[in-house]
Amino acid sequence: MRVVAFVPKYGIMQPAKERRPRMNTYRTSEIANLTGLHPNTIRLYEEIGFLTKPRRLPNGYRVYTDLHLGQVRLIRLALRAEVLQNGLRKQAVAIIRLCAERHFSEAQKQAQAYLEMIDRETGFAWQAIRSVETILLNKEPADSPPQTRSQAASLLGITVDTLRNWELNGLLTVRRMQNGYRVYDARDLQRLSVIRTLRTANYSLSSILRLMNSLSGAQASGVAETLDTPGENEEIVSVCDHLLASLSAVRADALEICEQIPALEKLATLH
Repeated sequence: MRVVAFVPKYGIMQPAKERRPRMNTYRTSEIANLTGLHPNTIRLYEEIGFLTKPRRLPNGYRVYTDLHLGQVRLIRLALRAEVLQNGLRKQAVAIIRLCAERHFSEAQKQAQAYLEMIDRETGFAWQAIRSVETILLNKEPADSPPQTRSQAASLLGITVDTLRNWELNGLLTVRRMQNGYRVYDARDLQRLSVIRTLRTANYSLSSILRLMNSLSGAQASGVAETLDTPGENEEIVSVCDHLLASLSAVRADALEICEQIPALEKLATLH
């Protein structure tokens, strides 16, 4: 519907000028307060290319808009992900930069790729659990001659230093021969296979130790729950101490990022 306005001076009806919606404007401190950040963090985001360059007043003060507010909220969402492995953090940063450059179509594509990466990592984590359950169900591993440390490492495809590190962290205790050399029997190799499988999927040493300590013989029940539930006595808990839950949280954030990008694109048209 066309809007007209009466202009008394001329006594005729004239079309009214269409007004573009105007965005709210904010000072640096206001953006900081609204997002729970320090003003210096907002300035840093601008310096490193996480934010679209704001307009400046003659006195040098920055003028932020709803677009910048939305960008900061997306930054906080993308960077709160705890899972950093296998390029996930790099992908999140790429999405942030694309939004700052206002390349929203590409940002949406990369957000979908980010979601696929998370699903792939989750698949690896569950595949490792299934593999561990299969290993543990083999209650009587096939007899094999005792292996030296170097032989065991070679058999598992790991370095001797890695094997030594696992032992130092309490994941495995092996017997020694009279000459002091460690030897690994079939049961030891089975446990080492469990450890290697879980480490390949980025489970932490702490979560693996939790599983090793919970096993009675070679029971396969409750593997996922044990790996994903830090004990009350664990003072420092990292993301990989509850990997499945962390991946689930990151996926929820990725879905929200996918929803926020179109909203940013709409705000950019008013900028």
